[in-house]
Amino acid sequence: MPIRLFRSRPSRVPTVPPGQRIYAIGDVHGRSDLHDRLMAMVRDDRAAAPPGTAATVVLLGDLVDRGPDSAGMLERLAAGPPPGFGLVALRGNHEDTMERFLDDPGAAPEWFRFGGLATLESYGVRLDPRLPGPARVTAAHAALRAAIPHRHLAVLRGMRSHLSVGDYLLVHAGVRPGVPLDAQDPADLMWIREDFLDSGADHGKVVVHGHTIVRAPEVRRNRIGIDTGAFATGRLTALVLEGEDRRFLST
Repeated sequence: MPIRLFRSRPSRVPTVPPGQRIYAIGDVHGRSDLHDRLMAMVRDDRAAAPPGTAATVVLLGDLVDRGPDSAGMLERLAAGPPPGFGLVALRGNHEDTMERFLDDPGAAPEWFRFGGLATLESYGVRLDPRLPGPARVTAAHAALRAAIPHRHLAVLRGMRSHLSVGDYLLVHAGVRPGVPLDAQDPADLMWIREDFLDSGADHGKVVVHGHTIVRAPEVRRNRIGIDTGAFATGRLTALVLEGEDRRFLST
């Protein structure tokens, strides 16, 4: 009896709905200079889009900390979307920790360790070395609360945990494998790492994420990582999604 060879059916190519173009931007971390350079590239790219294309910029979180201009990044968001674009800002673990510090100075050790001191300095706040430790933190907390504009607080409070577009799910960190997408814990979307990165599971959508630094965009069957360590490397990356196409822009 002859042996019959069966060719496995290829997986369906992930797509974005017709007429949409998504610019997903990785972790900025206070590098407003790189953000501005990349947005100039995005605007030039968008100018070549077919007429009627709806273009949306999606910032994948971690806009603040580590780099020198976190205040400037929140100001850019507070100003609204660039002309001709939609704009969605996702919450990263650094925005989560900054907001917790604003509500409770007890979050200081974690936030300062993550690069929160750079964010304080971007608002003109420095720790006073003349004060003892607890008083120093309390004073910095009060000073930041006084310095940060209400519009920046509104940006922080209004950030989304995720965005679903066609066959893609855009989040900051990733998803918990085996958990339905509509039942994910928001903390996992901001903080998960190894359990997600090491998983080959089909999550139901291709997950576009930042949070974990890679030397170059990491494209796998179930996820695409685009945090190229802008604050340290000078490389800020955008993933462009349109129809079945994927491509990258980078500073």
